[in-house]
Amino acid sequence: MTTVRIPAGWPATEEQALAVQDELRGGVVLDETGPPPGTGHVTGVDVAYDDARDIVVAAAVVLDAATLGTVAEATAVGRVSFPYVPGLLAFREIPTVLAALEALPCAPGLVVCDGYGLAHPRRFGLASHLGVLTGLPAIGVAKNPFTFTHDDPGPARGSSSPLLAGTEEVGRALRTRDGVKPVYVSVGHRVSIDNACAHTLALTSGYRLPESTRRADALCRRALKEAQV
Repeated sequence: MTTVRIPAGWPATEEQALAVQDELRGGVVLDETGPPPGTGHVTGVDVAYDDARDIVVAAAVVLDAATLGTVAEATAVGRVSFPYVPGLLAFREIPTVLAALEALPCAPGLVVCDGYGLAHPRRFGLASHLGVLTGLPAIGVAKNPFTFTHDDPGPARGSSSPLLAGTEEVGRALRTRDGVKPVYVSVGHRVSIDNACAHTLALTSGYRLPESTRRADALCRRALKEAQV
């Protein structure tokens, strides 16, 4: 497990973090389709916190996109690097997530975040932030719609409806299992929304959440029990 220190010059206030978001948001690429589903690598990232010890653990799990077999995995642990502020959660997680990705022995391919990309109040959630910093294609697949609205998708797997900020589509509510609550897919960087939804369906053959997210979640929870900083 890699141990991470808070980077020098890391934002310490809400104003500083907002300024960084404003600066980096212009780097988001929205005109690329992204890798075809079922090809190459797909990497799930997730984090777990221990508030009593003030630490955060990140996990990255690389899957073979064709078989969903695990190819590689890595973890990192560090101090929580930013206070809890809605809309700025990436600043609590980015240093350890980047360290976990950098510790992988192979290329991550598409990165799937347990969170948001464009479906964010300032259109720059964790998936966009990671994508811009690493240059990797990235998407967000979240468990809830945050502050956005949507019509209920049809009951069949694969049905979707726009996730809306007023009249602006920022993602999609996507049904990954028949009759089960949808997940909320948004573009992060260098992937189209249609392709992001296709990847999500390819990763959810048996469960509501992507297999990439499920394995990263399990790994970071195990690692948290062993973590020392």
